[in-house]
Amino acid sequence: MASFAVAFSHFAFLLLSVVSLGSSLSLDYYDKTCPSADFIVSKAVRNAAYKDKTVPAALLRMHFHDCFIRGCDASVLLNSVGNNKAEKDGPANLSLHSFFVIDDAKKELESYCPGVVSCADILAMAARDAVVLSGGPTWDVPKGRKDGRVSKASETIQLPSPAFNISQLQQSFSQRGLSLDDLVALSGAHTLGFAHCSSFEGRIRNFSPASNVDPAMNPSFAGSLRNMCPVNNKAKNAGANMDTSPTTFDNNYYRLILQKKGLFSADQALLNFPKTKNLVNEFASSKEAFTRAFVNSMIKMSSITGGQEIRKNCRAVN
Repeated sequence: MASFAVAFSHFAFLLLSVVSLGSSLSLDYYDKTCPSADFIVSKAVRNAAYKDKTVPAALLRMHFHDCFIRGCDASVLLNSVGNNKAEKDGPANLSLHSFFVIDDAKKELESYCPGVVSCADILAMAARDAVVLSGGPTWDVPKGRKDGRVSKASETIQLPSPAFNISQLQQSFSQRGLSLDDLVALSGAHTLGFAHCSSFEGRIRNFSPASNVDPAMNPSFAGSLRNMCPVNNKAKNAGANMDTSPTTFDNNYYRLILQKKGLFSADQALLNFPKTKNLVNEFASSKEAFTRAFVNSMIKMSSITGGQEIRKNCRAVN
């Protein structure tokens, strides 16, 4: 899930009308038509992650950003064409990267079983492999998603913002059929990766007339973030790791929230509602409870479907 766009969506009705929880998905979808699909995708992710340790976090974030707009239909992979600015060029998605991993997997899949495996399924499998390679749990990915034909940068405003409060987060997730349990478990994806200063800068200086720093943030943590993100910062890649072990899938994210060291307002906001606070405490004390909940919520989120075709090239409609 990592950094997102800012305001809320008036496209909620549109979203709910074009996506559905994918009852057509199945674990054995490619058993006869492309039995090596999982292996081929895993190999592409493994090869890329070996060369660049930021790849797993990027793929996991890419999958979230795909599923939250029009369902898990690989619309985030489409390139802008002509006057149509695609999702990947929307403000919240400009820092997405590692699209080449999906391209590599698709190229090999097309040589083994042409026209069979959707780009949406490749991305769902790649997100799972990203978690596994980072020391997290594995799971069987239900398959059978189709690829979408529409991708609009303007719709990325529907993504949850790092500045959201708990009620905005709850609304955003419930619009997609996801519960408060899913919200807390999926927020744990912030155990991986890096965030640019722009996504949390409002918390570390000029927060309000009454307080320079967000009172919900540990003051010494805010001080270290200010050093990383100086005023008039010119460094393109300035920012901070999402937690203290940014390439390892663990439950440190929840422990840091309890220490008031969540990076985003949306992270710290999980303590502002009894149910979500209880889950943060549970996941902070038990990695097993977290990973079990994360797997269940990932399967649920990645089953929001919405596509129509099997693309030949993940960056362009057929």
